[in-house]
Amino acid sequence: MSSFSSETPAGPPVGEAVSTFAASRPRRATKTGRHVSLAPLNPTRHGNALWDETKGEENDHLWTYLSEGPFPDRLSFDSYLYRKTVDEDPMFFAILNDQRVAKGHMALMRIEPVNRCIEVGNILFGPSLQRTPAGTEAIYLMAEYVFDDLGYRRLEWKCNNLNEASKRAALRYGFTFEGVFRKHMIVKGRNRDTAWFSMLESEWRTCRLAFEHWLNPNNFDSEGRQRETLAQIRGKSESRR
Repeated sequence: MSSFSSETPAGPPVGEAVSTFAASRPRRATKTGRHVSLAPLNPTRHGNALWDETKGEENDHLWTYLSEGPFPDRLSFDSYLYRKTVDEDPMFFAILNDQRVAKGHMALMRIEPVNRCIEVGNILFGPSLQRTPAGTEAIYLMAEYVFDDLGYRRLEWKCNNLNEASKRAALRYGFTFEGVFRKHMIVKGRNRDTAWFSMLESEWRTCRLAFEHWLNPNNFDSEGRQRETLAQIRGKSESRR
């Protein structure tokens, strides 16, 4: 690890001095929680379950804000999955339930080890993951991997500015809204203004404790209803600081 000084020379203002060690690149590793696991996406192993979870007109909305999909047939879906395993950036992970059945996927992308900045994206939650502790735990496991295992200082979340559900989710998980990049992308032949969110390593401790408190079985009543929200738990932690 490089040594660094907090002193700055006389002259124009500059950013605070930071250690210049590089974060680690993501590996095709598995992270396991109580409800879900994140495993390297494998089309052969995960394709059948992912197709069953996301196929059909009733699930077309799952693909609205993703760069590809929905898919008219299994052949085109399999081609999509195989293309997602070719590169190291983005690096795709399957989201497996407690029965080790794939119910969605997500990726680490725009990976910058030198700047210790990374993005979580291409998030596809099948119907059985949405609005469940399993879906929340998937994000927790990925953030834990990024900050605690790999040593990044910034985790980004970006989405189409029209995607209200994704923006609400980012705020719920503890990301901070940073602004909108106008006419940022063309996706499926349509304009995309992109909303940017981030979570910093300095914020992760509070977010991690809130995730763990929320995911604790004691936070749910006998009918599975949450006793406290993530935001309420985070607010209590921040008020004690």
